[in-house]
Amino acid sequence: MTLSANDQMQSAEDYRRLIIAYQNGAPIRLGDVASVEQGAENSWLGAWANQQRAIVMNVQRQPGANIIDTADSIRQMLPQLTESLPKSVKVQVLSDRTTNIRASVRDTQFELMLAIALVVMIIYLFLRNVPATIIPGVAVPLSLVGTFAVMVFLDFSINNLTLMALTIATGFVVDDAIVVIENISRYIEKGEKPLAAALKGAGEIGFTIISLTFSLIAVLIPLLFMGDIVGRLFREFAVTLAVAILISAVVSLTLTPMMCARMLSHESLRKQNRFSRASERFFERVIAVYGRWLSRVLNHPWLTLGVALSTLALSIILWVFIPKGFFPIQDNGIIQGTLQAPQSVSFASMAERQRQVASIILKDPAVESLTSFVGVDGTNPALNSARLQINLKPLDERDDRVQTVISRLQQAVDGVPGVALYLQPTQDLTIDTTVSRTQYQFTLQANSLEALSTWVPPLLSRLQAQPQLADVSSDWQDKGLAAYIKVDRDSASRLGISMADVDNALYNAFGQRLISTIYTQANQYRVVLEQDTEATPGLAALENIRLTSSDGGIVPLTAIATVEQRFTPLSVNHLDQFPVTTISFNVPDNYSLGEAVEAILAAEQSLDFPTDIRTQFQGSSLAFQSALGSTVWLVVAAVVAMYIVLGVLYESFIHPITILSTLPTAGVGALLALWLAGSELDVIAIIGIILLIGIVKKNAIMMIDFALAAEREQGMPPREAIYQACLLRFRPILMTTLAALLGALPLMLSTGVGAELRRPLGSAWSAV
Repeated sequence: MTLSANDQMQSAEDYRRLIIAYQNGAPIRLGDVASVEQGAENSWLGAWANQQRAIVMNVQRQPGANIIDTADSIRQMLPQLTESLPKSVKVQVLSDRTTNIRASVRDTQFELMLAIALVVMIIYLFLRNVPATIIPGVAVPLSLVGTFAVMVFLDFSINNLTLMALTIATGFVVDDAIVVIENISRYIEKGEKPLAAALKGAGEIGFTIISLTFSLIAVLIPLLFMGDIVGRLFREFAVTLAVAILISAVVSLTLTPMMCARMLSHESLRKQNRFSRASERFFERVIAVYGRWLSRVLNHPWLTLGVALSTLALSIILWVFIPKGFFPIQDNGIIQGTLQAPQSVSFASMAERQRQVASIILKDPAVESLTSFVGVDGTNPALNSARLQINLKPLDERDDRVQTVISRLQQAVDGVPGVALYLQPTQDLTIDTTVSRTQYQFTLQANSLEALSTWVPPLLSRLQAQPQLADVSSDWQDKGLAAYIKVDRDSASRLGISMADVDNALYNAFGQRLISTIYTQANQYRVVLEQDTEATPGLAALENIRLTSSDGGIVPLTAIATVEQRFTPLSVNHLDQFPVTTISFNVPDNYSLGEAVEAILAAEQSLDFPTDIRTQFQGSSLAFQSALGSTVWLVVAAVVAMYIVLGVLYESFIHPITILSTLPTAGVGALLALWLAGSELDVIAIIGIILLIGIVKKNAIMMIDFALAAEREQGMPPREAIYQACLLRFRPILMTTLAALLGALPLMLSTGVGAELRRPLGSAWSAV
């Protein structure tokens, strides 16, 4: 036999009927003196979806999980979850980051296919022969398929960075095959048998291919060892590109000669139509003009050296003065917002202001949906701020980019009194670990709250006056209203009232004291005691507080205490156990992050902070400072790595310097291309410049290899050897250069989702 009893109250109605006393023999129930109701656990928290009260759930994948699979699994579960809910409850997906990820990957895949098509077209224009075009054309998909196999082995994923690496690789992987087939074709045209020509041409060019491959991989070594979060982000990019280059070298030294021996013949290469003859005459004229100018350059070595040094100086000047950035601002269709109100605002007033702002935002033609949150939680430090997430329509369904939409929304909300709206676009590549009002952060740390209170206002006013900064604000809020209760201890002692009695009375009234818990089979519900502050709002509510004296009498709180209204910080943040405030800022469209950082440092120096005040950039701005200091060394490391590899391959100290002497012209071209495209010198552009170093160096290797061979085997003097090598390798150099250029062209001209990340890489690469 099981014993059970009704010893536990199960509902608000049970508490409402609870007898708490008798008066004149009649029971006094809890419902007679209090309002007992079943409500929300915290009535000072609220969320809205498109201005309707809602429960908003944010779902994040586990580390290592595939975000696409996670989102698909959730969508498959939604119908089943909806069936288990009441009919009045509507389940809706308001924001899905995978939509933009799918679109970005789809656009990058199209750009990859377009790059392959353009590269094959260039090969045909130069070789003017279908079999000769097919051979290097086969090298591209084979190299990419082999790269996919290695990516699977290394547990890499198909994402924006790896797809960018594969798109750039199309210009690299075809180079080796072009060099091999061009050299073999030259011997076939001279009348040699295809098999003999393939063996001779591949053997002659084999060392060059090895030099090209390992020196190009050497360029990527600094990317593999980059520190911080930036290095971890681009490690997959560098490994993917290095694997593609290595596989292309293997294909070019094995499959390409075999296909040349089987598919090429003297007759097929000699077969010409009108287009072939016209293009051949054109290239012959171009080579003749190039030969005349090359002869003049070789006859004036000091002038040429002066031009090279001038180019190096121009590269340094452009490097110093071009605007610096960290990552390009992406448009992925999601805007994070913070709504700020006066520090003394109540929850009800804040919710009403949020409703006004939400109605304005939803009227914008680019906005698809809006979620907002008011209340204090882990990401919202105070009642006077609200969090918003604005989901824009897909990029192909709206006319304006995200920055234009942000400016328009801020102008529209400026008309709402008593609020300030801070907006920032959500980024796919981000290293921020905290929630902030704006894109970048700067912290001010002190030993005491008084020091922060003294120095935050002047620094904030200085920064708000800087044109290089926008949306400058601080989370330092020390004007929150507070009631200070000063108890007359002597009077309280005479009445037998202790300080603990005062604390308990105040806690019972305003502290949401937990007095019990209702347990059910499915859930548990807290029973909370609090005073009805809606009946008597403000400081007047303290007049209703009653205490019990030692003789059982009722004593008003105001009889033993006075109440003062003061200001107090709404919240105090700490960093390394010291109080800290965060100053948030955005960068206007016509300025760069580098200029904004310089403006902040200048304002800091002008204030001459005492020694107990410490400042530091945080998040993306801190990573930018670290990356800015290491970019020069990154480029230097790439050059040094190439010099070491080339020195080992050529067993010479001089020849690597000759090869690397072509780099300043590439630097000038890349920086000018970024300047003309209106792009900043950011992390993506730096990687593009490093890769550009590799392709420019490849051209020099092809010339110097043939010049050295002519000196050794034919006894040519150095000037004649390099002259003949330049003429001989002009066509393959032009082919590989145009192939690399057209491989990057889709990136440079991309306009779809995630194009902001791909475009700087293509712009720097176009300088090839």
